[in-house]
Formats: sequence, structure tokens, C-alpha cells
Amino acid sequence: MDAIVLAGGSPEDPLAARYGVPSKTLAPVRGRPMVEFTLEALKATPEVDRIVYVGPVPAQGLVPAPDAVLPDQGSLLANLESGLAEARSARVIVASGDNPFITPEAVRDLLERAPEAALVYPIVPKAAVEARWPGMRRTYARLRDGVFTGGNLILLDKALFERALPMARKIVALRKKPLALAGIVGWGVLLKLLLGRLTIADVERRAEQLFGMPMRALVTNHAEVGVDADSEEDIRWFEGEDARANGS
Repeated sequence: MDAIVLAGGSPEDPLAARYGVPSKTLAPVRGRPMVEFTLEALKATPEVDRIVYVGPVPAQGLVPAPDAVLPDQGSLLANLESGLAEARSARVIVASGDNPFITPEAVRDLLERAPEAALVYPIVPKAAVEARWPGMRRTYARLRDGVFTGGNLILLDKALFERALPMARKIVALRKKPLALAGIVGWGVLLKLLLGRLTIADVERRAEQLFGMPMRALVTNHAEVGVDADSEEDIRWFEGEDARANGS
């Protein structure tokens, strides 16, 4: 299976600007570009045959080196389309390049437990994140099934996902128009979310209706799937892992 690493971004992103890099995924963590930790985890996953990297590359290159490197196309969806066109396998893993926490064990858990669907999206219970990093700030959604944060890994069926691209482009185009976007998602769905009555099954059904393909959520207790580095504070959480592991 191929893996796609989405490492694009803007040099105006606060974290990128802070370190003078073209994308926050290249911000230094433990003296290395952040994205190298994602590449390392995927390289150590036996099921991953090739890694397709989409984004800028530092002058010194990347270690481990991706099998294919594509330039940043200017948006997350365009980068995903570019990566999918390069990928050779029927199903692919898509990983964000701003998650230095990810581990091979978390990737394998997704692959081993993924249900049959065109898109499988891991979600992490708040309790799992809090158990590992008490007080870490994340964005959570309260569902009737529990409180979850979204993951930074996705499992995709290439052929089926192509059918969803028109709707995906439409949603991306409306991302700064909340009323229009709410009209697409459905006011009933949003009301149930606000009232805490929305279930995972509700979300799956509405996603399937919108995108015309089976989409499933996968609850995982691998907390590292649900975190990324958007700020220097997040990087300090990651760099503190060594100290916590050594009991200091």
C-alpha cells in the first residue's frame, strides 16, 4: 500500500513564519523538520510499500527520503488529488505532515481494524488524549457516543474517492461561508450536534449521502492519531516526551 504525506502549507502560517520555513511541516522539532517523524513512522510500517510526499523539501533533503516527491499545489485538496494521481495502490493511507507524534503502531491499528469503506476516518476519545497528555488543548466534538477529536490519518479507496471530489471541491469552496456550508451539511444534523444528540452513525449516513460513497469512522485509543503541531506549545509537548519517558 502507498502512503501519501500532505506537507504543503503557507510560509505565512505563524509556525512557519516563526522559523522561516515554507510550510509549518518543516518547522524544526528536536533539530529535524517535523515531517520527518511522520515519514519515519510510515517507513517503519511493514504494510507501506511507497511514500508519496507532497510539499516543499528542505535544501538538505528529507530523512528518510520519500519514494516520490511532488510540489505543493496550493491547497490541501489539490495536494491530495496530486498525491492520489501518483499513488499506485488501490487503497492509500493519507497522513498529515504536521503530526510528529504518529507511530507505526497507530498506523497498523488503522490498517488492521479498518472497516470496509471508501474512506475510513479515525477519531480519538478525549479521555485517551487526556490520559496521555493532560491539559493538551484540542478541538473536540461532543456526540451521543462520547467526546472525540478527529484523526490525522485517513484510509482511502482511490477509485471510489474520485466520485467524491466534486462535492469535496464544493465544500472547500464554501468553507468561509458558514450559512451555505450549513445548508449542505443539513440544519437537522447541526441541531443534533449542538444538542449533543448526534451519533457516529448519523455522521456516517450523512457523509455517505453527501459524497455518494461508504464512509466510516474508526474509534482508536492511539492518542497520537488525534494530535498535531499547530504552535510552539504543541512542539514543546512533543519534545517533552523524552523527559516524561525518562521520568524527569
